[in-house]
Amino acid sequence: MPLTDIIIVGGGLAGLFCALKLAPRPVTILAAAPIGRGASSAWAQAGIAAAVSEGDTIEQHLADTLAAGDGIVDEKIARLMVSEATDRVHDLLSYGVPFDRDLDGRLQVSREAAHSQSRIVRVRGDMAGRAIMQALVDAVRRTPSIRVLEGFVAEEITRKSGRVSGIFARGDAGARPQRLHLPARVVVLASGGIGHLYAVTTNPSEARGGGIGMAARAGATLADMEFVQFHPTALNVGKDPAPLATEALRGHGATLVNDRGERFMLAIDPAGEMAPRDVVARGIFAEVMAGRGAWLDCTTAVGESFPEEFPTVYGYCREAGIDPVTQPIPVIPAAHYFMGGVLTDADGRTSLEGLWACGEAASTGAHGANRLASNSLLEAVVFSARIAADIDGLLPKGVTSDWADGSISDEDAEMAADTKAMALLRQTMSARFGVIRDRAGMQEGLRIIIGLEQANHNAAFANTLTAAKLVAVSALKREESRGGHFRDDFPEARLEWQRRSYLTLAEADQLADHYLEFA
Repeated sequence: MPLTDIIIVGGGLAGLFCALKLAPRPVTILAAAPIGRGASSAWAQAGIAAAVSEGDTIEQHLADTLAAGDGIVDEKIARLMVSEATDRVHDLLSYGVPFDRDLDGRLQVSREAAHSQSRIVRVRGDMAGRAIMQALVDAVRRTPSIRVLEGFVAEEITRKSGRVSGIFARGDAGARPQRLHLPARVVVLASGGIGHLYAVTTNPSEARGGGIGMAARAGATLADMEFVQFHPTALNVGKDPAPLATEALRGHGATLVNDRGERFMLAIDPAGEMAPRDVVARGIFAEVMAGRGAWLDCTTAVGESFPEEFPTVYGYCREAGIDPVTQPIPVIPAAHYFMGGVLTDADGRTSLEGLWACGEAASTGAHGANRLASNSLLEAVVFSARIAADIDGLLPKGVTSDWADGSISDEDAEMAADTKAMALLRQTMSARFGVIRDRAGMQEGLRIIIGLEQANHNAAFANTLTAAKLVAVSALKREESRGGHFRDDFPEARLEWQRRSYLTLAEADQLADHYLEFA
């Protein structure tokens, strides 16, 4: 394979947007699944948060982001993100994303939990993620400077003379015996989050933390690894991944009830169903664990307009034999978004020279302990664009008009079914590092992860286990409850912990030994 200046690991929103912004530079995208298909972005229903409507302001968007982040948002990074939101929405429009407009041609917006204003730019109610990804996939396919290698799982970041020098990867969705080495001057990690580490998740199977673990094993610094956001209202219908009942339904007035018909959230938070996601997730989790179950009742607030306003959720419900027009929808919290990841600065640079990171694989500090709804797609496009601008200013100009001719299309690329070890890991993460945590349970979970590491001989699974171990150690280390991290042995926030957390793999290994020694 010829040398490429830039390799982007990941074919989701952040990776594709970064590649488009780098054009006409030659870029190679490595994607485990066909681009757009193995990405959490494609599953996003609500849209992108941006202060584009009359009466809304960047300051209000920032204030909502800071409030949701529970005291540890990097305010400078968050301000930068919300300030660039409008420009990035217009970029997406230029790539053909059909955002909803009103009769006067203005962008139509909706409201979600913990937002003080209606500012969610959407597509046909709940189809934003799919529509955005399809538009970007089409744009990438049309761009001659972007080579796409589908079905390639990155396993190792190589380094030479102190800087990143390329990637080792395997084809056939990681099943090919031979490893391929792709040298590069720059690697952009856009490999997604960790949802598939959990038994109940809304994320695709590719979201198993491999890129994050790979960066950690290369020596990168990680941040905020304890903060996992659980979406309160995944459909509890036994599917993996669990289909999502968008937040916008509660924004429309849908209510949460138990099997007695009681609206249980009102007793937990005065905002009721519109409380922050972590509060709602714990409320639902408590009802489920108490045996009363939880349902999202849309019959009055949405009713007959459900198929038209929320076609994606309607389709999921009908597949499960539920008519949401007349029946409440069974729901359960599911691992949904990861606030942690590879530590980056405002331009996406990591602690390793030559490695940038964006999207869910990165931890910019914009989300703090708890992401504000619909800020995730915004963060992905803002910081992938900043990475492109940063790299553009560093590398010599280069144009290769026919670079895309070397693309490899693999429509059949699919991650293998979970092994027994992966299934055990997922059960462990849900039981020990889920919605509610405690020291004894997490120590037992860490012991299982270490045992899986000792028995493992697979490079890709080693990266996944590394990501899980980093979550485990970080969660044990933070002895308080904040945002997406809730410990019933430390149920209150503590002032001394009102800060971000940072960790390397070497430090995590030392801490793991300590926690297991005193278990």
